[in-house]
Amino acid sequence: MSTPFRLDGRTALITGGASGIGEQTTRAFVNAGAEVIILDIDLARGEALAAEVGHARAVKCDITNEEQVKATFAAIEKLDVLVNNAGVGLVGGVLETELADFQRIFRINVDGLFLVTKYAVPLIIASHGAIVNIGSVAGLIGVKKRYGYCATKGAVVAMTRQLAVDFPTEFRVNCICPGTVDTPFVEGYLEKYHSHEKEAVRAQLNARQPIGRLGKPEEIAHMALYLASAEAGFVNGAVISIDGGWTAA
Repeated sequence: MSTPFRLDGRTALITGGASGIGEQTTRAFVNAGAEVIILDIDLARGEALAAEVGHARAVKCDITNEEQVKATFAAIEKLDVLVNNAGVGLVGGVLETELADFQRIFRINVDGLFLVTKYAVPLIIASHGAIVNIGSVAGLIGVKKRYGYCATKGAVVAMTRQLAVDFPTEFRVNCICPGTVDTPFVEGYLEKYHSHEKEAVRAQLNARQPIGRLGKPEEIAHMALYLASAEAGFVNGAVISIDGGWTAA
């Protein structure tokens, strides 16, 4: 029997692929035999990762800039897998959220995903490939003080399902909804909002998942690998939680 979850001969593009969940997905895909395009605004970090893992190259692109996105995909001849991972967070309830901040998070988390998907889809159709969107439990349940973030991740879930309806046989598209994952994303949040009480808040974040700990980025990466692989051939339009039991509770 062949080894499962292989991506030999396939080309994958991962947005935000230079750090956090994106970095671990890059590593997992390369280990599974894929050629990976690391799409990131931090070109230096992307190039360092590409040099380390091999079979990867970094491309700098602002996913909110349509001309940059269009030019990036015009230069790609073949694409089998797209992982829409890039995103940002925003802390605050509706009364605390400024319009400019609300518009910025939508620009990155929703407009950016839309633009990348729009220009990737012709390539994905040609390869009969797969799209994996990285959503969040915040797109499935209400999370305190995350009004804008919940709104954007709810949109990611809806966009995933809509694509599966429009293109049921042309390619597969699925969404992963992680709980809180131990990444630079979380470290940035702790530093910005809780620098005087990091360890206490970190303990709260661990406790928020019934399993008692934060997720690991490689755990999300391996689900992305499964969804990108031939073994997931019957999985389409799915929204899959990896949250330590958070949404079950």
